[in-house]
Formats: sequence, structure tokens, C-alpha cells
Amino acid sequence: MVITHRLAKANDVPNIMALMNASIAENMKSFLSAQEIIAAQETMGVDRTLLEDQTYFIIETMHNNETVIIGCGGWGKRKTLYGGNHTVGRDDSLSDPKVDPARIRAMYTHPDWIRCGVGTYLLELGENAARKAGFKSIELGSTIAGEPLYTAKGYIEMERVSMIAENGAENTIIKMSKTL
Repeated sequence: MVITHRLAKANDVPNIMALMNASIAENMKSFLSAQEIIAAQETMGVDRTLLEDQTYFIIETMHNNETVIIGCGGWGKRKTLYGGNHTVGRDDSLSDPKVDPARIRAMYTHPDWIRCGVGTYLLELGENAARKAGFKSIELGSTIAGEPLYTAKGYIEMERVSMIAENGAENTIIKMSKTL
């Protein structure tokens, strides 16, 4: 299988949203209850600043002679750690590469393409771009489902925060970091 990447554009948003929804619904089932998945959605979604900053990637491959999107994700040069446009507590101010970390942001893999290297590819793209932009470290806000990948790729847990969602279920965000 050959996978390629490109920068996401505004007209990709409907496809990104569909991929996110499929990924959340299916890929988290082994880690979270149905109520916890709904709770996690409160802190997930499209962040248009990533598209505007040109730091968000689309991962594609050919399937049945058609180009299909199999993953998306990127890196952030803003202080917001996770979430979509709707997420409470955002800080969209720019980070200073000399003192602040970059962010790995909004990584999703289509359920039909998990364990095919999409997540690793996205991490490498984001880390390399952040390094090229002068960042010395990188952080992310992981779900419980994402934690095994990030740990395997050298990220270290800094903090684990649990919030109670509107539906009463727990939503855990794991803040992780890595030196670039």
C-alpha cells in the first residue's frame, strides 16, 4: 500500500468530519464505553486554525482505483493543546518556538485502515514540520485510545486530567510530551 499526504484545505472539512466521526465511533470501542465515547466527543472536532496555519495533513491512498482519505492530523504552532473550534478553554495565541512546545493535534485514522502505519506517518509529518519551524519539544493531549501509539513513539505522560462531560461520563485527556 502506498500512502501519500497533502495539506488539508477548507473544502476538505466535510470529509475530515466524516473521518473523525467514523474514527471516534469505531476506534475507541476497545478502550471506552459508549457513554465515554460520547463524552470524548466534547473535546474533539475540526480546528480550522490548523487548516488556516497550513499545519493539518490529509493522508490518502488508492483503493479500487479511487483516491480515498484514510487519515488526518497535524501539528499546531498555537497554545491550544486539543479540541475543535467549539472546545472550551482554547488559547489560539501563537507559541514561541524558543520557549514553548509545538502540539500534535487532531489525529484520526479511518477504521478500515488502522494498524497500517497512518498514525506513525502523521506523527512523523507533524514532528518534522515542528522541528523545521524551530520547535525543540512537542506536546499532545491524548485519549486513552491514542496513548499506546504515543507511548510507543517516545511520548512521556506529564499529566492525566479527567473531566465529567455533559452526559455524566468521564473524559480523560493525557498530556504527553517529547523532545524533538
